[in-house]
Amino acid sequence: MRIPRWLSLKWQWYLRAQAGILLLPLGMCLFGEAVVRRAADPPKPWFWLGSISLICINAGVGLIVESGLFRGYPRR
Repeated sequence: MRIPRWLSLKWQWYLRAQAGILLLPLGMCLFGEAVVRRAADPPKPWFWLGSISLICINAGVGLIVESGLFRGYPRR
């Protein structure tokens, strides 16, 4: 995720962390919906919903790790 340089480091950290925190549960909800659709009788279309859910999950985890959320708020 490219963030403009005119934003301070604290704002860049905040935006990356919040985007990751929002994408991760969105992806998990979409994944659950895809599982429910696949298990339905008769099965409903689920492939694209499952693919989008995995993209959201991976993007969310990536943004959380990239922001350094586990290290805490930047001290600079």
